[in-house]
Amino acid sequence: MRKEETMLAQLLEWAKKNEEIRTIILTGSRANPYAFKDVFTDYDIELFVKDLQPFLNSDTWMERFGEVVTFDPLKASENDGWITRLVLYEDGTKIDFQISTNESVKKLTNKPDIPLEYENGYMVLLDKDNFTKDIKPPSYSAFVTKEPTEEEYRAVVNEFWWDTSYVAKSLWRDELYSAKYMFDNIIRFNYLQKVIEWYIGIQNDWKVNTNKCGRWFKRYIDKETWEELETTFVGADLEENWNALFRAADLFNRLCREIGEELGYEYPIEVENKIRSYLLKARNLDSNATTFE
Repeated sequence: MRKEETMLAQLLEWAKKNEEIRTIILTGSRANPYAFKDVFTDYDIELFVKDLQPFLNSDTWMERFGEVVTFDPLKASENDGWITRLVLYEDGTKIDFQISTNESVKKLTNKPDIPLEYENGYMVLLDKDNFTKDIKPPSYSAFVTKEPTEEEYRAVVNEFWWDTSYVAKSLWRDELYSAKYMFDNIIRFNYLQKVIEWYIGIQNDWKVNTNKCGRWFKRYIDKETWEELETTFVGADLEENWNALFRAADLFNRLCREIGEELGYEYPIEVENKIRSYLLKARNLDSNATTFE
């Protein structure tokens, strides 16, 4: 995999010789000094050009940066003034190209607010026409975890416990696929993830970004909590999934209580108690039962 300086040098060498390309801006993690980066970190590249048509007519320009494994979407098309070309190269380099005209970059000048991806960090790599000189500098705080309101807090708690009932019904019915969808998709990423973000936010004075889908959780969570979270990931056995559901419930309870105490929000224990009773009853219900007794 190429080093960053090599990759950017290739990009600039090509762009400087191409009169169509006027401005290049790097966004994403590679433009944020506070972000964690490694060999798999993508290059988020915005190209601002005179005319989009050459980039709609052919994709051969992508081959200048190495052997192409695949790209997405399969056919270039314009969407609201932008063309997206996400490209994976044989050496592991991945470049997400976003292409627009000079008019798009001009609109950013002297604006009090800039797009979130710019607020989170950007670097001007090339500016042949001096269009970027008045763009507001980034704060690097666009995706920092925000403190929840009490209404948001209670909504997440309520939705978590509500959706555990769907997991329980699916497990009782031996419908593993449905149970996994509700638990490992809806509950884990909509509610448990949100609570973990808040937990990390409290511990870091609401100044950190945990990235998408909990990517950087392990960097911030204490060892005990991380190990507790790991136990919520299991395989296909129904009994293991029942156990994982209750372990997730215990973790959710602990984190929510700590968050509530810190923020002065009352944890709705009565909701949890009623749902826990329902879950236990469903778990112990005979597989041939015709009534919920």
